[in-house]
Amino acid sequence: MDTAVISALIALCGSLIGTFAGVLTGGKLTEYRLKMLEQKVEKHNNLIERMYALEEKAQLQEEKIKVANHRIEDLEEQLK
Repeated sequence: MDTAVISALIALCGSLIGTFAGVLTGGKLTEYRLKMLEQKVEKHNNLIERMYALEEKAQLQEEKIKVANHRIEDLEEQLK
């Protein structure tokens, strides 16, 4: 075989190995970034659920305060 053909085959093998290594590394990096993004989304969803629960509790407390105020007003009217 000619030395030019041998060196071309060696260069081809090196290029293939480098390309596959790059694809594997890129895939691992993409997988890592997706995992981090999923964790952020999970934290965000957890925050939304907690805020919804707090809003419900606040609304319930406001309703209790309204009822208590009406009862106080009724008692004040009875004393007049």
